[in-house]
Amino acid sequence: MKITVLTLFPEYFDGFLNTSIISRAREAGLFEFEALDFRPFTEQKHGHVDDSPYGGGAGMVLMCQPLLDALESVRTKDSTVILLSPQGTTFRQETARELALKDHLLFICGHYEGFDERIRRHADIQLSLGDFVLTGGEPAAQVMCDAILRLLPGTIRDESSGGDSFSDGLLEYPQYTRPYDYKGETVPDILLSGHHENIRRWRRQESLRRTRSLRPDLLETADLSESDVKFLESLAEEDGK
Repeated sequence: MKITVLTLFPEYFDGFLNTSIISRAREAGLFEFEALDFRPFTEQKHGHVDDSPYGGGAGMVLMCQPLLDALESVRTKDSTVILLSPQGTTFRQETARELALKDHLLFICGHYEGFDERIRRHADIQLSLGDFVLTGGEPAAQVMCDAILRLLPGTIRDESSGGDSFSDGLLEYPQYTRPYDYKGETVPDILLSGHHENIRRWRRQESLRRTRSLRPDLLETADLSESDVKFLESLAEEDGK
């Protein structure tokens, strides 16, 4: 996979690329990454890439010429162009899985008050991290890249991501490690039982319990078995007592 980020601040990604799992994956050749500064593509004097909006209003707007010229310099038939915008579809784990299968992801990071509207039609997808506004698209691009890259084969062990929150539409079950007893708080004994089927069942039920408590909306679309439904019904009955 190759990732290209069009940005005014390519240095923003230095720490991301040189830290921990992402750094090792890059060194292993699992992906290529380029942060391309689109300011040199401007035809304006003094390197301007923004201008005041037609019709008036506060702030400055990114001009289409430098950004689109930069885009065309790196876009290929294999590129998936992603415009980062609070108006986009919310980025989810399912989105990360879909994008992890692409050959070339090309992120466009905005800044200032917004984009010239003519930029939008050049994007294949518009994505947002959520219902809030950032100072620029760089933080969103970094988060999305992290979520996508960890799904590439070889980045982490497959079994390490299999039980992640949202991997099966639910929140992850509780995790514990040593010590067994910390100031009176102990690890559930079932996790020390060695009975793999009982442990699997406990984890599934705790995942359901946590999702029901913290993100009940996820249950509406989760793939639930008959035993899952019965367990959730038992929790509802407990609440009614």
